[in-house]
Amino acid sequence: MRKKITVIGAGHVGEHVAMGCAMKQLGDVVLIDILEGIPQGKSLDLFEASPVEGFDSNTVGSNDYADTANSDIVVMTAGLARKPGMSRDDLQAKNAGIVKSCIEQVVKTSPNAILVLVSNPLDVMCYVAKQVSGLPKERVVGMAGILDTARFRAFIGMDRLSAFPDDPMDDPFNHAPFDATGLDVVGEVTGLTWSAYVTFEDPPTSGNYSFELLGLGASHWSFYL
Repeated sequence: MRKKITVIGAGHVGEHVAMGCAMKQLGDVVLIDILEGIPQGKSLDLFEASPVEGFDSNTVGSNDYADTANSDIVVMTAGLARKPGMSRDDLQAKNAGIVKSCIEQVVKTSPNAILVLVSNPLDVMCYVAKQVSGLPKERVVGMAGILDTARFRAFIGMDRLSAFPDDPMDDPFNHAPFDATGLDVVGEVTGLTWSAYVTFEDPPTSGNYSFELLGLGASHWSFYL
C-alpha cells in the first residue's frame, strides 16, 4: 500500500516539502492549511505537473484534518515566519501554540504517524509536539542540522570559503591564524580521510546565513530548505 504523507502548512517550506515528496514518489501527499483555497490550489498545480515530471503520487489540498486520516508521516511546517532582527527564541511562545493546536488535531486521525518537525525554534517545537501527542520519542523527530549542513557544504564549493589541505602530521592551524571566521573541518572524500582549515573569504556581516537570506528578500529563514 502506498504511504500517506501529510504536510501541515502550505507556505514556502510546506509547498516545497509537498513537491519533494510527490516528485520523489515517497507517497500520496495531503497539504493542509488554515487558509481556504491555498493548499487546494497548490496541490492541484503540483498534481497537474505529474504527467510532465513523470511521477504518479496523488496530491490533494485541504482545510480539514479529516482528510489527513491514517497518515504514515506528518511534516509540521506551519508557524510564524521569522522577520529581520528576530531570533528563533522570539517565535517560541506563538509558534508553540500553533504547533500544539495542529498536532492535537492530526494525532486524533493519525495516531500511528511519525511526526517530523520543521517549525522553529525546532528543539522546543519537538518537545511541544512530543508532550501534546503522547508519542514515543522515536516517532517525534526534527530536521535539525540538515539546513546548516547543506549551507556549509555549499559554501565549501563557493568563493565564500577557501580550504587548505593539511599535512596529517602537521598542526591543522599552521596554515593561517585561527580566528572567529575559521573552521577546522575533518571529513571523508571518496574513502580518503582528509582535514582542512576553512576560512571565510567574504562572510556576511551578521554571521548568520538565515538573516542574510532575509535581507535578500526571503520571508522565511530560507527560500527552499
